[in-house]
Amino acid sequence: MENNGDSNEDYDSSLPAEKWCGDEQLYQWKGFWFRLQYLPGTRQVLDNFKPLPSDVILASFPKTGTTWLKALLYSIINRSSRVCLRTTHPHMLVPTLEVQLYGAQQQSFSTFASTSSPARILATHLPHQLLADTVKPSDCRMVYVTRNPKDTLTSFWQFVLKSRSYEEPWPLEVAVEKFCSGVVPFGPYYDHVLGYWKESLERPEKVFFITYEELKDDTRTHVKRLADFLGCPFNGDGEEEVLDEIVIGCSFEKLSNYEVNKSSEHSQWMKLPFSSFFRKGDVGDHRNYLNNEMVERIDTITAEKFHESGFMYGIN
Repeated sequence: MENNGDSNEDYDSSLPAEKWCGDEQLYQWKGFWFRLQYLPGTRQVLDNFKPLPSDVILASFPKTGTTWLKALLYSIINRSSRVCLRTTHPHMLVPTLEVQLYGAQQQSFSTFASTSSPARILATHLPHQLLADTVKPSDCRMVYVTRNPKDTLTSFWQFVLKSRSYEEPWPLEVAVEKFCSGVVPFGPYYDHVLGYWKESLERPEKVFFITYEELKDDTRTHVKRLADFLGCPFNGDGEEEVLDEIVIGCSFEKLSNYEVNKSSEHSQWMKLPFSSFFRKGDVGDHRNYLNNEMVERIDTITAEKFHESGFMYGIN
C-alpha cells in the first residue's frame, strides 16, 4: 500500500475545525468531519486505493455493528478457516482501509489475511460521497450496516468514555449536541447513512444495505441473504449446518467470550484494548441513558433527515 507522504500538518491550518470531545478538534474535509490522525490515511485511500473486482468492502458509521459484520463476512467467505475467530480479533482479520492499510500505521493486506482467501475483505468508515469515485469503477461489492441513531450515539459515547478513562469525562449532553450537529468522526451520521442507502437503491447488485436491528431480529435469514449477495450461497450438502454454525459462532455471546476479545492487549493502530469493541450489543440500549428531551430532539432530526428522503427508519 502506497504512502504519498501526507502528514497531519498538511491539514491543521487550512481546514474548518471545531471542538468535539474535551480539547480535541475535528476537521471538516469534503463535507465530513475527521480526527486529525485519520486524515492522511483517508486521503491516501482516495488517491491510491485500487479495489479489485473480487473485493468485498464493509462500510459503516462507527459503532453500528462493524465488529459483528467483520466476523460474519469473514466466516461466510472463508468457511474452512472461520475457526480463526476463536483466536484472532475480527479487526485483525478484516482491516480498516484508512486506519490499518493507509496512513501512519499502514501495513500490507497480507499481514491480516491469508492469500488463499477467495476475496479480500476490507472495511471503511468513509462516506460513500467520498469513496464513490474509487469503488465504482472496480465493480467490487459493498456491504453497509447502519444502526438506530439513538443506539449509535449511546454506543459511541460509551466507547469514547472507555478511550478517555484517564481524562475528564465526556458529558452525555455534549455528546448529544455534537451528534445532532453532525460534528462527530466521519459525521454527519445522517449524511453518511443516506449516501449508502441511496447507492443501494441504484446498484442493489453491488451494494447490500442492512440495519443492525434487522440482523439481530433474524440473523440466519440475513446471513443467508449476505451469502447469496456475495456469490457464495449455502447450497451444498451440509451447508445448512455450516450456516447455523456461523450464526452461533458469530453471535455476541460467543464472540465476546473468546479470550482474544476479552484481552486487555491492543494493536499498534489503536491504543484501546481488544475488549473495548464488545460492550452489550443490545437493541434499544439508549433507553438506559437518554432522557425524553434527548430522544425527542434526535427523533425530530431523524424525521427531517431520513423520513423526508424516503428512508423510513430510526424512530423507535
